[in-house]
Amino acid sequence: MSETNSPTASVAPTAPKGKKPVPARFLVSPLTLWIDFLMTWIIKIGGIGVIVAVIGIMVFITWQVFPLFMSATVKPESHVKIAMANPALVGIDEWGELPFAYDGNNTVEFYDAHGKNPPQTVKIALPEGEKVTATRYFADKGTIVIATDKGNIADIKIRFDAKFDDKNHRTITGQAELSALTPLLELPAATTTPATPVAPAPAADPAATAAATPAPALVPSVITTIDRGAGDNGALIGAIVKIGDKRELRAITFKQKRSMRGGGTLVLDQRIDLTSQLRSAPAHLLVPTSADALIVATDSGEVSYFFRDGDKFELRQTFQPFADTPGTKGIARMDFIFGDVSIVFSGQGGQSRVFSLCKLDDNSPRMFYQTKNFPSLVGPASFFASSQRNKAFLTGSGTEASLRYSTTETIRWQENLGFVVKQGIIGAKYENLAFLDTANTLHVYKLHDPHPEAGFRAFFGKLWYEGLPSAEYAYQSSGGSDDFEPKLSLIPLIWGSIKGTFCALIFAVPIALMAAIYTSQFLDPSLKRIVKPTMEIMASLPSVVLGFLAALWLAPRVADRVPSLLLILIMLVCAPMLFSLIWMRIPKIYRLWLRPGWEWMLMMPLFFIICIIGWKLGPVLEHFAFVYTEPGTGKKIADFGLWWKQTTGGSYDQRNSMVVGFMMGFAVIPIIFTIAEDSLSNVPAGLRSASLALGATRWQTAWEVVLPIASAGIFSALMIGFGRAVGETMIVVMATGNTPVMDFNLFSGMRTLSANIAVELPEAPQFSTHFRVLFLGALLLFMLTFVINTLAEVLRNHLREKYKGI
Repeated sequence: MSETNSPTASVAPTAPKGKKPVPARFLVSPLTLWIDFLMTWIIKIGGIGVIVAVIGIMVFITWQVFPLFMSATVKPESHVKIAMANPALVGIDEWGELPFAYDGNNTVEFYDAHGKNPPQTVKIALPEGEKVTATRYFADKGTIVIATDKGNIADIKIRFDAKFDDKNHRTITGQAELSALTPLLELPAATTTPATPVAPAPAADPAATAAATPAPALVPSVITTIDRGAGDNGALIGAIVKIGDKRELRAITFKQKRSMRGGGTLVLDQRIDLTSQLRSAPAHLLVPTSADALIVATDSGEVSYFFRDGDKFELRQTFQPFADTPGTKGIARMDFIFGDVSIVFSGQGGQSRVFSLCKLDDNSPRMFYQTKNFPSLVGPASFFASSQRNKAFLTGSGTEASLRYSTTETIRWQENLGFVVKQGIIGAKYENLAFLDTANTLHVYKLHDPHPEAGFRAFFGKLWYEGLPSAEYAYQSSGGSDDFEPKLSLIPLIWGSIKGTFCALIFAVPIALMAAIYTSQFLDPSLKRIVKPTMEIMASLPSVVLGFLAALWLAPRVADRVPSLLLILIMLVCAPMLFSLIWMRIPKIYRLWLRPGWEWMLMMPLFFIICIIGWKLGPVLEHFAFVYTEPGTGKKIADFGLWWKQTTGGSYDQRNSMVVGFMMGFAVIPIIFTIAEDSLSNVPAGLRSASLALGATRWQTAWEVVLPIASAGIFSALMIGFGRAVGETMIVVMATGNTPVMDFNLFSGMRTLSANIAVELPEAPQFSTHFRVLFLGALLLFMLTFVINTLAEVLRNHLREKYKGI
């Protein structure tokens, strides 16, 4: 700091020899110097504080967003030795503390995952001599469906009970209960095949001939595969029955008798043999929970999709998941993903593909189409487990295990475990994994994957969601069912933000800049003192008021008067040009009757008349130019909304982008006008005078001299207006349908990043994926404004340097 600015500078310093002392009136008092010193540091500290606050906000938002892009972590937790020689299936409780094993017959054993308690054995009361031939475990329901060699089907209900002692220590016990066996499949008894006849010898003894004839061979009937589903109107059981060397496909349907109080009991409806509709022997079978279909894979690698239509089964589709892989067309296994809409097909060559039910158009039925293709495993998939909470699934081959997420087509975790895996399990809470090896040891792992549905592809890539006809950008963060698949693409929200900002600026920028130029260069100074404060007061109008007016007043009034608005817009653009041509041809002596700066008095009545004429003539324009033709009758109707839908194929909503542009423009106009007018007014008056003295007109002076010099300030006004528009919330929430769609349609709604945060953040569970996605939207807004403001500042400094010498 220089000596004159130092807070300790003397009031009357001693003058050097040969120089006169400084007069007292030119000396600065110590108090002023101290205040100057103090304010300088306050400003510095305040500036640093603002920078630190902005960086802190960005760091905080980034910290909230960072977990969305992390992969899953899996750590070993415990291992349990299974005493059974060869368990048919294993499962685990939702806490990951009490795994169980079922031997495929009449024994269920529960094991303490931490080895503190001995195994608990539960015997199933099967009829003597009856054996289980097929099982299917439904982890989400805790039910094992079994089929016996007598054609009987029953459920084994696995239940876990948690008890707490006085010290709040939890103890989990397991129970297994068998429902009554129901004879559903009429299996043929051990039939015989006729022996091949042998021609008797000419003089043979009859007894010897009978003894030489071979005895008929027994042909056993066994259920090898079973699955079932129960929907709102009934149930369906599918089974593959092996009769000798042949395999047949059976379907058993049930109807539900309903009473006045709601649902009733299931009653056996019919038994259907579908074998004749297959081209080869059935190998794998699936029945969805909705009980409206049956999916069968055959030995040849072909899949048949039977749709249940009332009492009949329609063969709706046949396809081969691996038809493009010669030599490995066979299907190792097929399994449902959570929701029973998508199937993971595992090929004999290790391929892993997902097929989902989709409708390609409104007139076609839902059929299976390939939507995902994962990297191949080292060999055919030997195990599979589906998550009960999301679209993740666990699969693998040999010693390799892979946790994958169907929606985003990503591998969340993959590792060589060092032991051959027979079965894999995903815990009910998606917090545990378990693997049974060939030595009958169950290895339990801790899984940490809180955001499996997140990732770069989920937020910024096209994904083929279940039920959609193709891959697209979609945002839908919540739904009405547990098997709902969240759609988290931010592209529609970014598009909505850009669309809303563009609509607002294209309306606000011409009006604000022209008004600023006219006010600063042409308007009478006495009126300027009124106009300028009025515009500044408009900037303080709450956006919620503007949104309220847009939603309840503007939108209903302009919904059916778009032709009137178009006509008014065209006339307002042409009228000033025509007025200026006429005004310039009026003799100057008459033009001087109106004092400079008061020309607006002639234009205002003209604008008012134009608005009235355009509003009245709008229906006439609609009658001639915007006519809708009814497809069935050919009747012609003058309606812009119907014409727009028929001509463009887009929607026509009452609350649309045009309404947002008008009303958000009124929020942006005062900001751009105020800053731009200040920049234009601060151009030195001497430059204007010099230009006018050299013979330039007022308009030439404004365009050639004032505008270039004030360009840096005008550009700053535009950038601040842009920031105001892109961050606007309440007007967008109230004046649009708030629907995240992507199109160029001016008459459809939209959803912006800021509106999405305002609407959904109060209902998002803290630290959930939805919660962090909203913070990601905030980070994108932050980065967008930061980049735009940085570029604007660079360009503003360039313009300032360019014209600083003028």
